[in-house]
Amino acid sequence: MVKMHLLDFFDQTAKRKKGDVAVEHNETCITFEELRIRAMKLGSCLIEKLGNQDCAPVAVFLPKEIETIVANLGILYSANSFMNLDIKTPKKRIDNIIASVRPALIITESRYIKCFADTSVPAISIDDYDWNDMPYDEGALLTRRRRCIDTDPFCLINTSGSTGTPKCVVLNHRSFFDFMDASNERFHFDGTEIIGSLSPVVFDIYDFELCMMMMYGSRIILLDAMLAAFPAKLLEKVADSRVSFIFWVPSIMVSIANMNLLERIALPNLKLVWFAGEVFPTKQFLAWYDRLPDTVFANLYGPIEITLDCTYYLVEERPPESEPLPIGIPYYNTDVIIINEKDERCGIGEEGELCVRGTSLAMGYYNNPEKTRESFVQNPLNHSYPELIYRTGDVVFIRDDGNIMFVGRKDSLIKHMGYRIELGEIEHVLENQLKLVKYCCAVYRYSKKEIVLFYEAEKDISDKEFRLALSKVFPTYMIPSVYIKTDELPRNTNGKIDRLTLKEKVNAEE
Repeated sequence: MVKMHLLDFFDQTAKRKKGDVAVEHNETCITFEELRIRAMKLGSCLIEKLGNQDCAPVAVFLPKEIETIVANLGILYSANSFMNLDIKTPKKRIDNIIASVRPALIITESRYIKCFADTSVPAISIDDYDWNDMPYDEGALLTRRRRCIDTDPFCLINTSGSTGTPKCVVLNHRSFFDFMDASNERFHFDGTEIIGSLSPVVFDIYDFELCMMMMYGSRIILLDAMLAAFPAKLLEKVADSRVSFIFWVPSIMVSIANMNLLERIALPNLKLVWFAGEVFPTKQFLAWYDRLPDTVFANLYGPIEITLDCTYYLVEERPPESEPLPIGIPYYNTDVIIINEKDERCGIGEEGELCVRGTSLAMGYYNNPEKTRESFVQNPLNHSYPELIYRTGDVVFIRDDGNIMFVGRKDSLIKHMGYRIELGEIEHVLENQLKLVKYCCAVYRYSKKEIVLFYEAEKDISDKEFRLALSKVFPTYMIPSVYIKTDELPRNTNGKIDRLTLKEKVNAEE
């Protein structure tokens, strides 16, 4: 089968697994055939509203529920791409995203429709539709989809940006095919997987889970985000739902390990565990590894710009507690090159910046050619023809056994609670938008997984005042935990704030 559009696989999967449950959420479920028909009805409706427009981004502002998956698939049926938004994000940030991306339409629910009353982008309420009475034209939808090619956008994902406006990463169908094929070759998916989906719909992990359902017929169990605050209830839900596969960020897994929950809540059906997004301390990982001897564990690594992950480490033997887990080896058909400051390839054991080349690369940042040119650059090792690589900004080295070891960030980009955060965005908002401080610098304390803010100001500012002001602009995970006033921030010889000195200071205070 020629791989052009992910819906070609979903059509086959839905017909093959017609009456099987595709998605469950609390007490509600939907079969593959019901999901397919409902998505096609929405797709036909979107074509009426958007006319001949295709390859356009359509925003989705919904909680994580079955209707969100209907919306995403419906957008794909209309030959457009979806951009999920987080309903917990402050309105100003959402407005910035809408203004930057300028989606063709916003799909939401009636309870949220007022949020978009002052925007020029039209919004529709998905709960206004009666699925029983809506017509659809499968032939017309297929004809429209046949105009698509595999490098057309599949989805857009917003990530933190240094100027106060998030960058919007564009991922295409081909890059997902590439990742799915490489994953399947190594882990052998067969459609019997029951996925415990905990990640927010704005994560690329959710997009992977959606592809698992579409391509292989895996069942998705939507786990409410609130369960992350109640690890015992989360594990009980995983056990009761017979979840066999999870792909989680380590934060919640660390909490589960620290509470010794795996000793009293059995997970006999859990066969495969992936984790990514941040470092998983080996001590807490071993609590999972030792309690689940029949489970396969894999540590994955990769920024959004390369479609999910570009390396993996399959844990095939018990690692020493004193050593960090490797991020592993490159995925099939993805090349990882490690480059030093002279743009030369690093040798074994030599630290350098991890760069990626291959079809997994994103298409760039939507409506942001300047940032795209900064991050997606010509391969400095190739002087013969045009070849883009993505410079991750992560510092790594290769061990003698070929496994890659993560060292840290090259700049101010961090992974915190599974989210990628540009610390410069926090600084920009405090200095230029809120005008709370004269100068500031945010750094990350890795041992405690917390953001620390150093600042210069004419008067002391309480932690409460900082948090209250920032909560109106940022989601909770972007708000610093520690605030330190200083008479003068350290400066480099060029007059810029010396971020490295402050970073070393907070990470030396152990």
